[in-house]
Amino acid sequence: MIAYTDLLVDLLLVRRLQPFHLNIGKRLVKTPLLYIRDSGLLHALLTLPTWDALITHPIAGASWEGFVIENLLAILPDEVIPYFYRTSGGAEMDLVLLYPDQTKLAIEIKRNPRPKLSKGFYSSQADLQARHSYVVTPEEITFPLNEQTTQIGLYGLMETLKTRLLIAD
Repeated sequence: MIAYTDLLVDLLLVRRLQPFHLNIGKRLVKTPLLYIRDSGLLHALLTLPTWDALITHPIAGASWEGFVIENLLAILPDEVIPYFYRTSGGAEMDLVLLYPDQTKLAIEIKRNPRPKLSKGFYSSQADLQARHSYVVTPEEITFPLNEQTTQIGLYGLMETLKTRLLIAD
């Protein structure tokens, strides 16, 4: 099975997202996550021809998550390394971006435009000690949730990350 997965990763059909490891004394999930990189292909394989079919399917959240991850990583240089973070206790962050200067950005991806953030989000935010955290939703509305966290749409975050790259150069 691993050889087939490796082949799909090599063919750029599947993204393997590695877990981010910290020395914090918590049991961390160490198994990589797999995403089908082309959400249209995913929807075709699942026979989801319409928007209504997609949003009522259990895969909708994971599909949105994969779509966001692919779009964000497409604009970032290869030096920015993507990870996910998850503990066995349920604390998780969908995407952790590690920059060459060791700066971390934490990104939680929610399909609901009015997400309720769990205790696990705040726990992982504290564990990661990221420079900033973003909650990406389908709505292009940007506002601070607190001093450390911003709710933002996908396009808004892409623009924010591109601006950060220009400042870093």
